[in-house]
Amino acid sequence: MKRHSLNKILDHVKIDQFYVVCYFKCRVKNKTVISRIPFEPYEGKIEFTWQDIVFHPIESYNRYYHTPITIYDSNIDDDTLVQKAFEKVSKYFKWDSKLQNYVFI
Repeated sequence: MKRHSLNKILDHVKIDQFYVVCYFKCRVKNKTVISRIPFEPYEGKIEFTWQDIVFHPIESYNRYYHTPITIYDSNIDDDTLVQKAFEKVSKYFKWDSKLQNYVFI
């Protein structure tokens, strides 16, 4: 998949506590494909020491519950939520090397 080009077809994203809904729009044919995937919790590891929890409980809570996640970043190779959503609907698009973009089939 040509990850750098997803930002050209990603129209907008809606997020709630359960789902991430991505709207991929082909500007050539003016078609929109919607992909809904489950909202995934942070997969990284957040470590605390007992001193953190005892002496800094609010900071520990904030670090655990407010760790940012990456919705989409074209500069990284990790699977982001938008990339996973696009893989789900990629059968509706083909890569056009002339336009350097995905086009609705």
